[in-house]
Amino acid sequence: MAKTDRLETLVQRVLADVIHKEVKDQLGFMTITDVKITNELSFMTVFYTIFGTMEDREKTREALERAKGFLKNQIALRVKMRKVPELIFKYDDSIDKGHKIDGIIREIK
Repeated sequence: MAKTDRLETLVQRVLADVIHKEVKDQLGFMTITDVKITNELSFMTVFYTIFGTMEDREKTREALERAKGFLKNQIALRVKMRKVPELIFKYDDSIDKGHKIDGIIREIK
């Protein structure tokens, strides 16, 4: 496993723990599905899913943006990195796409 792969896995675990235990905003039922870090360690894209409505998704996105500084600080404290990359949060719509494909398949049967 490459160094960035291990780092991505570690950051994913740290973020999930911090968000679950320490973020004060109400984030609903959220899961961190993946973390991708650029090779030059400039950007860290955090993919997440949320169980709920479009309104819940928007509230979660806003809460994550507000907590960005806190989360970056927690990563710096818990993961030994010289420089913590800029955080970018993206909603992972792969589950939604999977449900849509599953529905289409069910219709065909």
